Amino acid sequence: MQFAVLTGDIVSSSDLTASQLDAALDAINTAVSAIASWRKGLVTGHARRGGDSWQCAIGAPVLDLRAALFIRAALRREGKALSTRIAIARGPGTLPENADPNGAHGPAFTASGRLLADISNHAQMAHASGGLLAATTRLADHISQDWTVAQARAMHAALPPGTGPRAEIAEQLGITRQAVNQALWAAGFPAISDALELTERDEDAA
Repeated sequence: MQFAVLTGDIVSSSDLTASQLDAALDAINTAVSAIASWRKGLVTGHARRGGDSWQCAIGAPVLDLRAALFIRAALRREGKALSTRIAIARGPGTLPENADPNGAHGPAFTASGRLLADISNHAQMAHASGGLLAATTRLADHISQDWTVAQARAMHAALPPGTGPRAEIAEQLGITRQAVNQALWAAGFPAISDALELTERDEDAA
């Protein structure tokens, strides 16, 4: 089966208490559960790896960058100091019957784990596919590293496919539509959304 595998760890986890680290990883777990609702069979496995790491396997590789940004937004909305590195790789792989990525094997899982170890200090997100996907991921990483809590909340509400109008996001967040627009604009959502839609459309057409 073809997967997109996302492997991550919490940035500066040594500065967090054990309870703070658990809360951060719980936020990521909740985000992955939300991603599973985007499309039937989208998330095929998710698990914590070691003390501050996590991994999930996505059955629709075309949505991997959108999913990675959603996870980052889910974590950042819990606090400005919280962030996760994310290494994305696509390819074949095999999950065990219990769908635990810790027992998975295959090129996608291996490449994602190795890429996480190679991500440089100034970058926090990378794509193993290279080319335009890697470039798009790097630019999205640069923009999203600076998200404030308010911006992350708005991005978290706006990133899922098929999201409704801004008025619905405003109602969901309990803020005005103007505040939603300001947060999304400051977070770079118009450019990020266009980039995601263009890459996803081109890949679906391929």
